[in-house]
Amino acid sequence: MPFILLRRHAPFLLSLIGGLAIWEIAGRMTSAAFMVPFSVTLVRLWQLVVHGNFIAQFLESAELFITGFVLALAVGAPLGMLLARVRAVRVGIEPYLMLIYATPMVALIPFILSMMGFGFAPKVLVVFLFGVFPVIYNTVEGARSIKPELIEVARSFRSGEWPLWREVMLPYTLPYLMTGVRQAIGRSLVGMIAAEFFLSSTGLGQLIMGASQDFDTAGVFATIFVIGLIGVGLMRLGLEIERRFARWRQ
Repeated sequence: MPFILLRRHAPFLLSLIGGLAIWEIAGRMTSAAFMVPFSVTLVRLWQLVVHGNFIAQFLESAELFITGFVLALAVGAPLGMLLARVRAVRVGIEPYLMLIYATPMVALIPFILSMMGFGFAPKVLVVFLFGVFPVIYNTVEGARSIKPELIEVARSFRSGEWPLWREVMLPYTLPYLMTGVRQAIGRSLVGMIAAEFFLSSTGLGQLIMGASQDFDTAGVFATIFVIGLIGVGLMRLGLEIERRFARWRQ
């Protein structure tokens, strides 16, 4: 079993090792003002964890990300299926969704600031706005791609609306939904940092800003490295969940 898992993930692991090796070599060939090697980044990360308040700021950012991302998923998935299922709702709401989605989210931050201030709620709203649209649009695409024959078969067995959602729409839409979730993870992480930059300097965003002002290139890279690890780990987790619950599509 371990050998099978290793073989399955070998391309990803080899790619990761190769990327870190390139980072190490490039860092040693570049000025420390612009880039530092991977080994130096790890040393700086250890220093931040042991002697700084990295853990507290990480947990603060994690709370912000989880809250905004869970809200995006809780709103985006049902709304996406509703838009696909009820044409009147789709026609009425879709133009507004497209308008907001086409607007650069960073440009909305000053407006959110003027309306809600510097607290936790406006930052959650920023993360939510960054993450909700991939979930909505991928869910809509999945729900609208359901074959009409499946709906007709369910109706022939006197399936009500809720059983139809639970037993036909949700299983069929799940792969599309998980694609949207993986996209939303990356966008929500960007929204988290943007909120911490522009609303109130807290969490990992504060670490990046402080390290940049102090010309601490290793500190900047260490924080970005952790954010990247979180994003990759969560996306891989989403892929495994999709494989587990959508095996019938493979």
